[in-house]
Amino acid sequence: MNKELLFEIGTEELPPTSLRELAGALAAGLSAQLDEQGIDHGKVLQFCTPRRLAVIVEDVAVRQAEQARFRRGPSVAAAFDLNGKATKAAIGFAQSCGVDLDDLERERSDKGEWLVFKKLDEGQLTAVLLPRIFEKVLNDLPIAKRMRWGNGSAEFVRPIHWVCMILGEQTVGGEIFGVTIGQVTFGHRFHAPGPIRVPTASHYPALLREQGYVEPSFSDRRAAIENQVAALASEHEMKADLAASLLDEVTGLVEWPVAIFASFDSQFLAVPAEVLIETMRKNQKYFALRDVAGHLLPNFIAVANIVSEAPEQVRLGNERVIRPRFSDAKFFWEQDLDQPLQDHFDRLKTVVFQERLGSVAEKSQRVVRLVREISSLLGDSPKHVERAAFLAKCDLVTSMVAEFPALQGTIGKYYARNRGEDQEVCDALEQQYLPRFAGDSLPAGRCGIILALGDRLDTLVGIFGIGQKPTGTKDPYGLRRASIAVLRILIETPLDLDLGVLLRTAEQGFDQTTIALGTADSVQKYVFDRLIGFYQEQGISLDTVDAVIATNETVISRLDLKIHAVQQFRNAAGCPSLVAANKRIRNIVAKSGMVIDGSMAPDAAFFSEAAEESLWRRVAAAEIEIRPLVARNDYKAVLQTLADLRVEVDTFFDQVLVMDDDAKIRENRLRLLMRLAGLFLNVADISFLQ
Repeated sequence: MNKELLFEIGTEELPPTSLRELAGALAAGLSAQLDEQGIDHGKVLQFCTPRRLAVIVEDVAVRQAEQARFRRGPSVAAAFDLNGKATKAAIGFAQSCGVDLDDLERERSDKGEWLVFKKLDEGQLTAVLLPRIFEKVLNDLPIAKRMRWGNGSAEFVRPIHWVCMILGEQTVGGEIFGVTIGQVTFGHRFHAPGPIRVPTASHYPALLREQGYVEPSFSDRRAAIENQVAALASEHEMKADLAASLLDEVTGLVEWPVAIFASFDSQFLAVPAEVLIETMRKNQKYFALRDVAGHLLPNFIAVANIVSEAPEQVRLGNERVIRPRFSDAKFFWEQDLDQPLQDHFDRLKTVVFQERLGSVAEKSQRVVRLVREISSLLGDSPKHVERAAFLAKCDLVTSMVAEFPALQGTIGKYYARNRGEDQEVCDALEQQYLPRFAGDSLPAGRCGIILALGDRLDTLVGIFGIGQKPTGTKDPYGLRRASIAVLRILIETPLDLDLGVLLRTAEQGFDQTTIALGTADSVQKYVFDRLIGFYQEQGISLDTVDAVIATNETVISRLDLKIHAVQQFRNAAGCPSLVAANKRIRNIVAKSGMVIDGSMAPDAAFFSEAAEESLWRRVAAAEIEIRPLVARNDYKAVLQTLADLRVEVDTFFDQVLVMDDDAKIRENRLRLLMRLAGLFLNVADISFLQ
């Protein structure tokens, strides 16, 4: 009979930003270990609070499944001599299996007869195996830094205070990391600090909620926080900034959330809203509040971990602690405003970008040159983007960014605006860092787009050029993220720019004795390698991407259009036949040993079959028809047009022998096929499609 299993490990306060990850890893690791040990089980439910990680596993078998053991030993010929006496090989094999020689069996295969050992072991009791299983699972959790406590040698993310493990109605005996396993849990540190006996696993969540003042479910606790904060804001006709990351972190900090409405001095609203919000989120874990128009209000919502008998004192305490934070921010803001943003540039000369690539000031000067060239390629005036590139990193040495590094760019925007810089320049200073992460928005203005692109191209070429490209899981300069950002900017904006040209232009901005020869080509290959994952996330198959890349298309916006066109073409009726024909053409040309110039037309005088004449007429007509389609990048229409050639192509291969004995006829037919393949190469080499 199967039983329900509860496991809970009680600790000192766990890292709030890692809590959900640890809980998920515990559930996944346990499921994998039970499977590996041959212990049948049902669904694994996970629970976590700041002071505990727990799982409930349904329908756990009380005993392992029987374990079949099988080993093949020496061949019978090697196991016995001519007199039938066992050799050392046979005796040694029996001893290694822990049985007598007579207990071994023989098994015949097409390669001969062998001695074999077979045994069906009875499975061990699950309760006996569980402590060892859980210790392994806990040791395998993704913990960056482990702690020791007391006099023991056990290590975990935080010191362990209790372990509760119940299978059915019985406590599982044993220890975990030197802590004796029991059948009790503990509730809220202040509201219910005493032990709470858990009769069975199914009682666990309700006992903690009803007696322990603890909501054990992360998702339910998160929803409660979100609902409380939203309701409290609505009660005051306000709207809360419910950032997902902040909700997750607050959920990782409290076991019994209680939302509290509070205020701060409106004089602090003179400081940019982003600074106040960052202070509330980062330092105090508060939810900022806005009016219906979206303007920041001098109010916030804190989430306490206690049902206080004096809630007013809790409110006053939170208001008191935020004031010095805001006072510091206001001081930094006013201090920085005394100096124009551009006056900070000289200080960038003392800030190292990379030891071999020079200072941040030198990087900025390279980017100024690069954005000028990009503007020229686009036919834009470089005036504003050059100015933005010059000012781009100046806010890095301001007091405000030193205190709030996450606001670099945003602070620069405000300081530039304060000194009357053009609005396009100000916006570009903030937008240069977009996109910051997967799925983030792109720069909105042309100036910001070019600056964001130029800054990343300079970083990619520079870091690659000194041999510091990413390896394994190490990517200290964020080059993978920079590559995806470059691709997204070129594709989604879109910009009709050649990636190869951009990289070579960026390479020219460096001292050629500093970076390796051919760096631009290395970066281009690296960026193209990122395309595979980029398109796989969109559900586009690898061979579709390979088919387009094979045409050496380096204008990324066009490459994207071609990839989507090919992906759609795969569903066309004529696709399989035309893919097969292109593969056949590649094989025939490769085997011919001839160098065929695809730009040369076949000579109609050498046609001897109606099928080749018919195909040439259709190919020649298609060349004219698709020319304007290619010119306007309508690659879906190009492939739709070429799909109509299927009948003539099939007829040609059914009726015409390409490798004719007559060399002139053979070459003429090869020219025809190369012209046919060349039509598809306007979009992709579809012979790559599977």
